[in-house]
Amino acid sequence: MTSPASPSTADGPAEPPAGQGLDRGVIAVAMVVVLGAIMSILDVTVVNVALKHLSQDFDAPIATIQWVATGYTLALATVIPVTGWASARFGTKRLYMLSIALFVLGSALAGMAWDDKSLIAFRVLQGLGGGMIMPAGMTILTQAAGPQRVGQVMSIVGIPMLLGPIAGPILGGWLVDDVSWRWIFYINVPIGALALVLSARILKKDAPRAAERLDVLGLLLLSPGLACLIYGLATGAEKQDFGRPNVLVTTVLGAVLVIGFAVHALRKGNRNPLIDLRLFRRRSVAAASGTLALFACAFFGAMLVLPLYYQTVRGESAFTSGLLLAPQGFGAMLTMPVGGKLTDRIGAGKVVLVGLALVVLGVAGFATQITADSSYWALGGALFVMGLGMGMTMMPTMSAAMATLQHDEVPRASTALNIIQQVAGSIGTAFIAVLLATELSNRGLGSSASSEAPAPGSIPPNVLAQVMDKMADAFQSTYWWSLVLLAFAFVPALLLPRRKTATPASEDSVPVMMH
Repeated sequence: MTSPASPSTADGPAEPPAGQGLDRGVIAVAMVVVLGAIMSILDVTVVNVALKHLSQDFDAPIATIQWVATGYTLALATVIPVTGWASARFGTKRLYMLSIALFVLGSALAGMAWDDKSLIAFRVLQGLGGGMIMPAGMTILTQAAGPQRVGQVMSIVGIPMLLGPIAGPILGGWLVDDVSWRWIFYINVPIGALALVLSARILKKDAPRAAERLDVLGLLLLSPGLACLIYGLATGAEKQDFGRPNVLVTTVLGAVLVIGFAVHALRKGNRNPLIDLRLFRRRSVAAASGTLALFACAFFGAMLVLPLYYQTVRGESAFTSGLLLAPQGFGAMLTMPVGGKLTDRIGAGKVVLVGLALVVLGVAGFATQITADSSYWALGGALFVMGLGMGMTMMPTMSAAMATLQHDEVPRASTALNIIQQVAGSIGTAFIAVLLATELSNRGLGSSASSEAPAPGSIPPNVLAQVMDKMADAFQSTYWWSLVLLAFAFVPALLLPRRKTATPASEDSVPVMMH
């Protein structure tokens, strides 16, 4: 075994001591991964802004156009589980480049779509590539930097994960209003082309490995299970009724298939499960997964509520709403690099607890301050504090799981964490959407959150003021539920390691993936 302090290895620079900054090689690899992450994450939020324009252009109902977003999500859920096996079988560089190529091809075709059906089909193709970009990229980064610097590299790849929900609406609103909806897809082509060129030049060539047998039964259980589960949740939230026969059957079927996969993966004789659930026996992995699930559930739900508040209660455009979300991004940019370094030096547990406390403080601001005429400065301040907390929560949590793993365990763990984040985000969005609809209904407002704010000239001022006050009160009540979810996240977070994680004893030094 090569000591981390060794000056070099035959394959590249040896892993530096803990706490040392990132060298140029690792930073170059990180930039390649960030390019891919930016495409896949921005795409989700950019498209959401354009749904109403797409409905008008294709003369299709919103329920149909919604599949432009839902079809992409279902494709993600279908392909993510196979990423760990594909990384081991074909190599992370090949897989990463293939995923970017598929995403770019899907983007170019989506930009040329001639009707709603063709657009939905091309979005599915996009999702098949997009689902592999993040887990493959995280694997490349973790293996390039080694466990002692995983916090720093995860903070870099986390930037687009946290800024995507902010930059996406701004970019999408501008492109849709001033250019063309087709450019929300075309813009991915030059970014993807640059990512492919840099990947070919910078990432280390994949080393040949013995073929690993694909867990076919696991794939047949998990991929359809996740797709059914997410479809059921998305449809139930859209219809505001989880008791409808088709929604209930799909959701239950998805849950049964996922449970069936868990039983199959944990069988004694199963040596190569699609996702190695035995990794969750490690305290750090289990605690990180629980923290990530509850945090993602609360975060993505909260991110759904605020733009709706700005547009329905305050009457702001999609573009302006995106600008009003910017303080969150500035907060995350300040703390994310610091959070990564602190994670490597003192352990993720201490960093995540402080981050969660800041997020709770920010969300509490919305739960107590949202009214029909709240100060934008006050809401912006709460968003900034929330961003400070997010920069010290999401990626340090993932780092806590990754830092204890051996080289060959990283791809499967990365896949598992991405699945948890995807499913938890879908559950959180559906949960908060239903709660908001219920709160509005309880105040006699029906499904007002899904429509434009009433035109001031069409309703008497005193009646309009009462309606807006009731709507704002519904949004404020919904934020209390996000606070409850965040409070539960403290329980697994308390189990995260609060000391610097030692390099796994059986791990060789991991060479930087660069020529």
